[in-house]
Amino acid sequence: MNLNLKNKKAMICGGSAGIGEAAAQELASLGATITLVARNEEKLKASLKTLATQDGQQHEYIVADFTNPQLLKEKVTAATQNKNFHILLNNTGGPKGGPIFSADTSEFIKAFSMHLECNQILVQAVVPGMKTDNYGRIINVISTSVKQPIDGLGVSNTIRGAVASWSKTMANELGQFGITVNNVLPGFTATDRLASILSNAAKRFDGSEEKAEAFMKSVVPARRFAQPEEVANAIAFLASPAAGYINGINLPVDGGRTKSL
Repeated sequence: MNLNLKNKKAMICGGSAGIGEAAAQELASLGATITLVARNEEKLKASLKTLATQDGQQHEYIVADFTNPQLLKEKVTAATQNKNFHILLNNTGGPKGGPIFSADTSEFIKAFSMHLECNQILVQAVVPGMKTDNYGRIINVISTSVKQPIDGLGVSNTIRGAVASWSKTMANELGQFGITVNNVLPGFTATDRLASILSNAAKRFDGSEEKAEAFMKSVVPARRFAQPEEVANAIAFLASPAAGYINGINLPVDGGRTKSL
């Protein structure tokens, strides 16, 4: 199986922590040259030091905040002037939790901008280079909620569904150029995002995060939370030459929790 990513360049969003950082580490170990994208420069510098360089890679980072799409566009456009990216990982922290009925309309607008608008900006920046090199892997980290809405995550359920439809449409348009577009759907994964979800879920268990955690694990056939590295493994496979004929799919990495096929 060809998993070799030597001479491939990858742009990893949310690359300073959690799933994004784990994905960057895995792709670098397979030979890819990484450009991390996140808003905290100190965390980016720390993450950069964890990336393998066995193939002489010179990794870089871009400081960008996804609440400012225009600035993101300027920085990513500049980064693509002198290099072609072959792999793009769209990975952005999810909206805050809460019932959908209680959500202010501004929450939907903000989430739409951070996720779908920024994804579109990133794709438009990197796809010309992917077409030139006849190799592209666009991978979106979204949520199992695109298959089965998650209670208490009303805004997130809505926006993740929009990103999934956007992704499938993009896959249909770009497949002819050797570019695949796929979604990875993490289940409960041990990241800062999960800590926020646990805190919100605890409200249904008399404020006990321990009870909330036990319940959440009980609905997963694997009876545990995922580690970021386990999601990163799926991302790395989809980014590889071996996955060249896999396009337009939603891949749950959730220990079997999603009940739909």
